[in-house]
Amino acid sequence: MHMRKNLRISFAAVILMMAAVSCTKAVAPDEAQALQVTPDVISSVKALGLSTSNIVADEGGYIVEGDIFIPANELKRSLGGSFLRVGETEQYRTTNLVTGLPRTITVKLSNKISASVYGPVLDEVVRRYNAENLTITLTRVSSASAANITFDNANGSYLASAGFPTATGNPYNLVKVNTRAIGSGTSTTFINYAATIFAHELGHCIGFRHTDYMDRSYSCGGAVSNEGASTVGAILIPGTPAAADPNSFMLACIGSGVNRPFNANDRTALNYLY
Repeated sequence: MHMRKNLRISFAAVILMMAAVSCTKAVAPDEAQALQVTPDVISSVKALGLSTSNIVADEGGYIVEGDIFIPANELKRSLGGSFLRVGETEQYRTTNLVTGLPRTITVKLSNKISASVYGPVLDEVVRRYNAENLTITLTRVSSASAANITFDNANGSYLASAGFPTATGNPYNLVKVNTRAIGSGTSTTFINYAATIFAHELGHCIGFRHTDYMDRSYSCGGAVSNEGASTVGAILIPGTPAAADPNSFMLACIGSGVNRPFNANDRTALNYLY
């Protein structure tokens, strides 16, 4: 399949292929000197049950699997996860989820991101999630306010990145988006495309793994690649199909300009968890 877009930009092509957009960030020279992908880092990432292919050093940690941020101080920590799989393209969640339900999760754009361009994008993300009547409700707050999840700007070789919920039941608090790579615009096509990327990363923040984590080549192309599970957790979400799902918002890669609103399987997964 040729629907690549890793939510990350590779050196020769945009990963999420086909102009695939990916979630990985290149490292500035000073950052690269501070953090490097050493054999010990690779071993630690493997122990967490995550893919060791194309690990990228980022400010304060490492990006793996195209868009998952792992803080450097968590590499040695056991996350006590679990692994259960039946098929290859069902939906999966991490061991940690957001707790204290029902609850409101506040989201905002940092002052490094144009509110005139990306405000409508974040509003669309809020609309998509809240339309599902979940036990989590998203509320957008101003850039000067404290927020549970902040969307901040980043430059590098990826489209966006995010992490997983904390052991204390809070959503991951930061989504980095490469606005230069994603682009800008006011058209419905652009807003829906960018909102798909934002919604995907927010999905990680509340505990979703990639729908095709068992074989990310399904959406990214290339060789068969299993992202792994181990201590981070890759727990099957009941009711999601074993058959291929080419339209899930949580597929690892996406083509440029593609819109992936929640489909029936995404809604099943969202409603099962929240």
